Formats: sequence, structure tokens, C-alpha cells
Amino acid sequence: MKILVIGSGAREHALVWKIAQSKLADKIFCAPGNAGIAGIAECIDIKVEDTVKLLEFARKEKIDFTVVGPEMALAAGIVDEFIKAGLKIFGPQKRAAQIESSKIFAKELMAKYNVPTADFKIFDNAALAKKYIHEHGAPCVIKADGLAAGKGVVVAKTIPEAETAVDLILEKNAFGQAGARIIIEDCLEGQEASILVLTDSKTVIPLVSSQDHKRVFDQDLGPNTGGMGAYSPAPAVTEAVFKEILDKIIYRTIDGLVKEGIEYKGILYAGVMLTKDGPKALEFNARFGDPETEAILPRLKSDLLETMLATSEGKLNKIVQAGGLSWDSRPCVCIVCASGGYPGEYEKGKAITGLAEAAKLADIVVFHAGTKKAQDKILTNGGRVLAVTGLGNTIKEAIEKTYQAVGKISFEGMHFRKDIGYRALGGK
Repeated sequence: MKILVIGSGAREHALVWKIAQSKLADKIFCAPGNAGIAGIAECIDIKVEDTVKLLEFARKEKIDFTVVGPEMALAAGIVDEFIKAGLKIFGPQKRAAQIESSKIFAKELMAKYNVPTADFKIFDNAALAKKYIHEHGAPCVIKADGLAAGKGVVVAKTIPEAETAVDLILEKNAFGQAGARIIIEDCLEGQEASILVLTDSKTVIPLVSSQDHKRVFDQDLGPNTGGMGAYSPAPAVTEAVFKEILDKIIYRTIDGLVKEGIEYKGILYAGVMLTKDGPKALEFNARFGDPETEAILPRLKSDLLETMLATSEGKLNKIVQAGGLSWDSRPCVCIVCASGGYPGEYEKGKAITGLAEAAKLADIVVFHAGTKKAQDKILTNGGRVLAVTGLGNTIKEAIEKTYQAVGKISFEGMHFRKDIGYRALGGK
């Protein structure tokens, strides 16, 4: 089969890496890809939001199956266009992808179908939003409605912080149209977990649990990012907790979508807070998480491509009948190496050294995110540059091995968290 993967991050590198292991994959293309992906797939210079050119390319090259990585392409309706053209593609259609592209859509769906989540109010007026904050108090969470690359959420510990966030989104238009409306919701306390499932609206197959580290600095300090690292499994997600998340959050949400006349085929990703009152949904994503994917896929023994094909064809029950997915019991840790200044302003074009040395270590895979090749050098080309991933017999061993690999890599301004996985070792 000829496969096209859409995207350019470490998530897409992990997807290409895993798909390349499938007996079904003959040739893989990636648009636009990156320097790491170029080692296992042919990179095509087409932007992820250019649905027209992507469709033209898929037709011209007779692509058998397309896999969509980023949310932007899903929100733009790429899946609808490919299906209209009679092409097979993995990911939810535009209406279903609203679960991520509109936080208001997701919250209203949760409220309607009794999915546990934080109490919330919706605003498009800054004065009314601030009045509510003064009446309701802090801490609270302010969220832009639309897509904001993981940066449209502010956890405000004080009323002035909350007011600043309201001004930033509604008055200063920091996120453009994505911030035309906001949600103000109660601040939930507990540990966060990421639960990803494959679904074709009839069958659900959960992936192993993981936990992301969203804040830029150690001990969860600093602004939110797209994710600074992850590990799998998340010890806080016990078997009983996992079952409760599936029953009360995942199944109710998928049933709710079906009742709304929305078929959902693809990955449904629930960001969950494990509160003292039980798990509550923070948000949903309509695609593989990043960096969770890099911590999950190295543990997957089954054929990912076969499973994604079955999902897109509405035949996921066949995978269940064949015994479901098989997993490596060893924990996996992913550490993101970022450009100096990220998630704020940063420079590109810094030479990266030590990649070959890191990759030589046992059970280590270095997934590229923001990289490009220039002559014989690999250069930085984004905020999150690399996702260094390692397996170990214990979570402690996986952490140590992955940091050992990170220690081999260097580029000007490189920074990374030193405490990825600390909660799994009993840290608060």
C-alpha cells in the first residue's frame, strides 16, 4: 500500500516510524515531514492546511490510505474532502472534529450527556466575563473556544491573572477568531492523565494510559506548551480508574455524538483530571496527542496501520475479534528538547549534534519535531525540536535511559524539563 501521513511533528515521525513496521506498507509519503521523517518516508512540500494540493497529490500518486496528524487539517475538513473523492483516510470528519476545534461544542456536549467535567460559563464580552470572575473568584481556568496550538488555556490563580487572560483573548485578540468566545470554568485539582481510544462509533479500543507535562518548567511552573514530555503507563490510572474513565467519559461522549447524528471515526483523546470526586474530562482532542503518541507507540506490538484501516472502514470489531491490541509491558518515557525561548519567541537554524550517538543507545528512539536538513547538517526549525524516547524495565529505568540519551544531544539554546515522569515515581 501507498501511505500518506500529513504533518511535520514528532507525533507524525512516530506514526511514520510505526506504520513503516507494517507488512501492509510499501511506500510512505509525508507532507510536509521533517529531517527525521525523511529517513523513512519521502517528504512532500505541501502545507497541512492545503487540502486542495494534498488531495491532488493523493490522486496523482494513487495513495491507498492517508493518515492525518494535526488538528488544523481535521478542523479544515480534509477528511470530508478525501471521502468525497472516494479516498480512504484516517481521522474524524469536520463535524466530529468540533470536539477539539470548539471547546464550547465539547463542553455543551458533555453537559447534555452527563459527562463529568468542570462547571463552566461561556462569554464573548470582556466586561461580563470579568464581572463573573469577581463574583465567582479564583482560581479559575480561561479557555479560548477555538484552536490555539495548545496555548489557548490559562490557569489563573488570582482574579487579576484571570482578568489579564480575558483581556488577552477577548480584547487583544491574541488567538484571532479562535478567541472570539471564551469559557471560564472551575479549576479542578488532581493529577492529569491522557486517555486515547480508537473508535469507529460502534467499537472502542483503548490505547495504554499516559501522562503529559504541559508546563514549560520543572515542577509544572511557567506557561503551557504543546507538551514538554510524557510517559506511559500513568500509574495513577489504575484498572478501576481506567474503567470509570471509559464508562463515564469515553462511552458517554461517543454515544452523545451518535445521538447528535455525528459519526466519529479515528482517535478520540480525553484529557482527564483525576479529582477526589473521580475522573473529570478537561478537554477532548480529535487526533493522536503530542507528545503522548511518542510514549505510547513504542509500546505497541500490534500493526498500527491495520488497526487504523479497520477504524476508517468501520470494521474495528474485527481487531477485537482477532484478540485486540498487544502491548510491551515496559514503561516508556518521552522528553522534549525545545528551542531557547519556547513557548515564546525563539530562533531557528541552530545545528544539532549528537543525534547518531543518542540513537545508538539500546531502546532509544529520537523522534524529530521542528527539524530540517541543510547540506549534511540537521538544524532546528521549530519550538519543540526533538522528542527523545526510551523504554525501560521500570519507569525509573526508562527515565534514566532517556535522560542519558538527551545528554548526548546538543544545540544552541536547547532546554528541556529535568523532571519528566516525577509523578510516576511518587512526586506530587
